[in-house]
Parts: sequence; C-alpha cells; structure tokens
Amino acid sequence: MIMPEDDRSAPTLNTISPLLSHPYSKMPEYGLPNGQSRKSKLSAVVIGSYVFDWLILIVVGIVGVILGNVTPNKRPFSLQDPNISFPFTVHETVTSALLLTCNAAIPVAVILIVVMIFVPGPTVPPGTPKSMIWKRKLWELHTGWLGLALSLISAWIITQGMKNLFGKPRPDLLSRCQPDIANIAQYIVGFHTPADDGSLDGAYNGQLLSADICKNPDKHLLDDGFRSYPSGHASSAAAGLIYLSFFLASKFAITIPFVPDSSPSKDTGLVTAFPSRLRSANPDTSYESVRQAAQHNQDMEASVSPVDPAAAKQIEAHNSAVLSIRRQAAAPPVYLLLITVLPFFTAIFIASSRWFDFRHHGFDILFGFLIGTICAWFAFRYYHLPIRSGAGWAWGPRSHDKAFWAGLGSWSYATDKKHWLRPGDEVERITGQHADDIELGMRYRSKMDNTSHAEGSETAARGSEHV
Repeated sequence: MIMPEDDRSAPTLNTISPLLSHPYSKMPEYGLPNGQSRKSKLSAVVIGSYVFDWLILIVVGIVGVILGNVTPNKRPFSLQDPNISFPFTVHETVTSALLLTCNAAIPVAVILIVVMIFVPGPTVPPGTPKSMIWKRKLWELHTGWLGLALSLISAWIITQGMKNLFGKPRPDLLSRCQPDIANIAQYIVGFHTPADDGSLDGAYNGQLLSADICKNPDKHLLDDGFRSYPSGHASSAAAGLIYLSFFLASKFAITIPFVPDSSPSKDTGLVTAFPSRLRSANPDTSYESVRQAAQHNQDMEASVSPVDPAAAKQIEAHNSAVLSIRRQAAAPPVYLLLITVLPFFTAIFIASSRWFDFRHHGFDILFGFLIGTICAWFAFRYYHLPIRSGAGWAWGPRSHDKAFWAGLGSWSYATDKKHWLRPGDEVERITGQHADDIELGMRYRSKMDNTSHAEGSETAARGSEHV
C-alpha cells in the first residue's frame, strides 16, 4: 500500500491508544484496482463548482444593483405627518463609500491577515510539509471570503427587494418632495374632507396623498425617499461586520466557558490541523485528551511509553484535575474579546447613524440589522464549524461526485459515492476509525462480514482436514 510521499517511512502503530497518541497509518484504498493510490488534489470538477458559486453570488449582487435603480412602490403619505418632516442631511455620517469600506474591504483584509498569521495554528506536528500548510491556509482564506460574500450579497438582495416592495417614506421625504400645494385636492387618495355644503371638496385636513404630488426634478433623490424600510446601511453593516466577529471568535476561540460533552469538542485528535500526522512518539497529554480517556476509564499509563516518567507524572496531575468541574474551562482573555466584538460595535454605530441623519425610522433600522445578523450567522455556519466545537476550522471541500449535486438519500456533500476516501482524507482522519457513511456503511460492513465469514469457513475447513 502506498504511503503519502511525506510519510513513507512512518510506522503503523495500531497498538497505541488512539485517544492519546493518534498514531499514523494509511487508510485502505477501497474500490481502487491494483492498489492504485488516489490523487491528493482537488479535482477540476470541485474547483469548478466553487467558481460557479462565486459567479452566482456576483450575478445576484448585480441584480441587487439593478433593483436600486428601479422605481419603488410609493406609499401614500400626509403633508401633516411629523414623522416624515425632518430636514434632509446633505453630508451623511457614513456614506455609501465608507460603508463599503467598513463592511467589505476591512473584513476582507482582516480575514487575509488572520489566516496568513494564525492558520493552521500550533497543532501542526513538526515535519509537516509547507505545501500542506499552505493548502490549509488557502482553503481557510477561500471559505472566509466566500462566507463573507454570501453574507453581504444575501443581505443586499433581500434589503433591496424589500425597499422596492414596501416603498415606505423616509423621515426626510417632505424635504425631498417639493409638493404641488396649489393642486393638492387632485392628489388626495382615500377619504376626502366634507365641505359645509355636504360635498367632499372641503379643505385639506391631513388626508393621504399620492406620491405624484412631489415635483422634485431629481428622480433618483425622490425615488430614494421611498426606500426607508428596511435600512440598507444597517443590514449591510451587520452582514459584513458581525460575520467578521463570528470569524474572529472562531479563530481566537472566544466563547463562553463550557465543559465539552460531544466528541468533536472533547477529542483533540478530531480538531487538530492534521490528525494523521500525530505520532505515538509524542503522546497527546493535553488536558482534553486525558479528560476524554479518563471518562472512558482508560488506563493512562498503558497508553504512553512506560519509560517516560515525566509524561506519567503529567497524566497523573491531569487525572486529579479533571475531577473538578471548575478546572475544566476558563474565560478567554478580555483583549481578545474586545478585538472580537469591535466589528459588532462598529456595525451598531453605522446603523445608529441612520437615525440621527434622519434617513430611517427606528423600526427600519432594527429590522435591517436583524436581516444582516441572520445572514451573517447563516453564512458563517454554512462554511464553518460551530464556534464552541469546531476549533476554528472551516468545513472541508465538497467531494468530486457531489460537487454539483448529491440527490436523494445523501446526507452530506462531503461523502464520496465510489470510494471511502476522498482527496485530503489521508491527513484529516483519526487512525483506527472509519466513517459511518449512510451511503457506504452497509456496503462496507457487508463486505467485511463476507470476508470474516470466508476466513472463518476456511479456518474450519483446515481444522476438519487436520482432524
């Protein structure tokens, strides 16, 4: 069986406990003839599927720009409504250019810097090839940017569509309107004021008016006066900057302290950068691994080298510590928390500026911020593991067979229909474990059961022949 080019001399040590040492061994190449090894590169089909993702987002973004130039619905209003009688602010606190810088350009740069400096992190075993490290960096960078784009464009298209549908007047509409007061009776919609003679030609008394009363020659300025709900600044700021806060919290492990109870959280081997490169010569005596082994009543001393008294003493200290709940977690440093929430506070400031610039009503701002927050959360979780249990990693790429379509009966786009292994699985696995694939599990188990049955029959036959 062919070992990866960087691990051909690595031994297979199946006698060591995987909970502490995670020894390296190559997974078998099921379904490949003549022991043929699979390539460790992403296929052109998978790369093309992600290029297609980017193209879709770009097209949706262009549609959002087009919607911004479409004449919106214009809700009737009253000239005596104080809520739309505010002055027009010529110089906005946060212009569109500044907004784009804050919610897109800065997050793009921050994601780039964080990935280049901190990924893949301190869990990379010594001797890991630089090419493998750079592949991880580029993938984390790609998913970070792709998630940001999904968040921003989703909030953008939703907000633009809703603005045109609702056509709600802005707080400064009357300052933009330049109403035709002389012919006001022609624009009244709904109920007219009764006159003394019983007719409906009475004086104007605050009735609702059609938008046609506005005679401002600047069509763009006037149309924009009916795009108050929801706030585009609020939704865009939240989509870009709250996504950045999620990204930083993930990469810096900023979360409320907790005691992990799920396998991905408590097994360090599952969340290290390259699990298969962990060596039994360097047993994992970290707090999480020892805690997991202790919970399973494993013998600590039997899992490490008996000639290493320092490791045995460290494990003994860990075993005494895990008995206390309060020693199993701690709060992250406050300066990291400050770095993480800074984008969130910036988003709040941008949204608030739309209130004191008289561009939006309060509910418009709150709803826009809610749209951006939901888009940010969805986009982050679409491409990244949960902050509490994902150790800061993004989800891996789609499989070759499911790059564009998975179909019914498939629960994951990561599984491969033809083989157990996909490109990259050799460095992402834990020794001795096989994925319980719902699509291949029965086939694999049936194959193993048949093999065991055949071996048992052959052994019985030999025994009978001997007798």
